[in-house]
Amino acid sequence: MMLSIERHILSVALLLLGSMVFFPGCEVDEFQKLDERNWQLTWSDEFDGAAGESPDPEKWVYDLGRGDNGWGNEELQVYTDAPENISMDGEGNLVITALQSGNSYTSARIKTLGRFAQQYGRFEARLKTPYGPGLWPAFWMMGANIETVSWPQCGEIDIMELRGQEPHIIHGSIHGPGYFGGNPITKGYSLDRARFDNEFHLFAVEWDEDKIDFFVDDFLYQRILRDDVPGEWVFNQPFFMLLNVAVGGNYVGFPTADTPFPQRMTVDYVRVYQNAN
Repeated sequence: MMLSIERHILSVALLLLGSMVFFPGCEVDEFQKLDERNWQLTWSDEFDGAAGESPDPEKWVYDLGRGDNGWGNEELQVYTDAPENISMDGEGNLVITALQSGNSYTSARIKTLGRFAQQYGRFEARLKTPYGPGLWPAFWMMGANIETVSWPQCGEIDIMELRGQEPHIIHGSIHGPGYFGGNPITKGYSLDRARFDNEFHLFAVEWDEDKIDFFVDDFLYQRILRDDVPGEWVFNQPFFMLLNVAVGGNYVGFPTADTPFPQRMTVDYVRVYQNAN
């Protein structure tokens, strides 16, 4: 009799355990069920130029120099347009290279400001990140009205940024009035026994008037709704894109003796779509 009771208890426990595993899985599946979209390509750069060729000047412009207070983040690098810091590799990729010379660092930052901006849609880049303490690669967007209203009123969408000392984790964030700087709305996404510098991964947002969805390799890991922000929702205007590799700064800290240089962010493509539905 006791054996029968023990078997019954064990069966109930296993059933409950199975339910605990099953239902969260169902919730994740439901989260991944997105509305049907009909994406149509509106802009792209496939980086098919010859080795050593600079980015297309009809699509990209450079940020140059040290910026104000290290581009507002106490970053250490000087941004240049030199081919050793940014150029095509002849194999269908753009390579942004951070270099060290003594206590000085150079890198590159490009943007589509004045060339291309879009309100809503899907924005994606397939790339490999650099790694190492003090490295800060990013694929991000800012409001095209930045020159009239300044930051953070213009808004910022960080599609992908990574602390080089944590090469298996990326973050997706938004900044706006009341939630900016060290207090953004953000979430991380980590790889299991893998790193973002070892293989190409696809980073994307899908953005409309009420929400911004964040993806890694088409897996939706974060949704930010208009009602989630503690301040004004400023994501109702065209945004332009940026690609860069920073060195140092208040987000990642300083490079160390263990930070290997040069470090490269290799970008296969950047593409933008609109929903035709």
